Amino acid sequence: MTVPQHVILGAGALGTTIAEQLAAAGEPVRLVTRSGRNPAIPGVEGAAADLTDPAAVRAVAAGARVAYFACQPAYTDWPKGFPPLAEGVLGGLAGSGTRLAVVDNTYMYGPTGGRAMTEDLPYAATTRKGIARAKLAERFMAAHRAGDVRVVIARASDYFGPRGATSSVGDRFFPPLLAGKAVQVFGDVDAPHSNTYVPDFARTLIELGRRDEAFGEIWHVPTAPAVSQRRFAEMAAEAAGLPAPKLSRLSKPMLRLAGLFVPPAREMIEMAYEFEEPFILDSSKIERAFGLRPTPLEEALAETVSWWRGNAGGDVASEAVA
Repeated sequence: MTVPQHVILGAGALGTTIAEQLAAAGEPVRLVTRSGRNPAIPGVEGAAADLTDPAAVRAVAAGARVAYFACQPAYTDWPKGFPPLAEGVLGGLAGSGTRLAVVDNTYMYGPTGGRAMTEDLPYAATTRKGIARAKLAERFMAAHRAGDVRVVIARASDYFGPRGATSSVGDRFFPPLLAGKAVQVFGDVDAPHSNTYVPDFARTLIELGRRDEAFGEIWHVPTAPAVSQRRFAEMAAEAAGLPAPKLSRLSKPMLRLAGLFVPPAREMIEMAYEFEEPFILDSSKIERAFGLRPTPLEEALAETVSWWRGNAGGDVASEAVA
């Protein structure tokens, strides 16, 4: 194997997009999965590793300038699954000089009553998954403060875009919309809701990994101004050249019933608050500091529609991160 400058741990929607962007820039990249499958991306090398094993992480990341934590356990297993991953990666990178850029979301903030989410919000989550995310972030930042590994964290809202299947605006949203069917939505369809574009998320992780001054901090990914679920669906239909879609409201009882057969649906119930009040991500900190800007929503939706039309199955691996 060659010595990569970048090692991406996890090959879901985000990990794969990071790999594509780095390879397009001519950067040596290694994409790590449990199986070590061929990533089929020119310039990207595949490798296998158990990321809960520090020795395996140390071997696969040897010589890398930046590693990207873009892996996660099953959505139903976050509280038990995240700690072994964090300890394996931190243990493997400790003392190596390899920097760690961490993919994160906003679950740890909990309900905000409609207040925009900024990086200085306290961790007030009461949900299983929110508490798991809070503990994970605290562990990573503790490792940075201790001098074990230099860490930077990038947080995004619900994501959409190429490969973004496992999202509230993923495979339950775009395929029905493009087929002229009703689109499933949650909660208050007219409350503003931030959605982060996958390529912007990847670009942000790459940029943060390059900047010494970014480490030791948390940054929100540049995200377009929030629009309601209704308006997002209308804009997606406009991008597809289709009439505004019908909306099908998915209630908590319906999620409970679906959860009898599809466990991830049951897990969504505790996160329903995100759709019952304004859910707004403030990314002004990174925009001011580094001049990063989100892709305009109209452009991002056009690219997303194009991808879904060419990838009806939503080719996304299980290592995707929410």
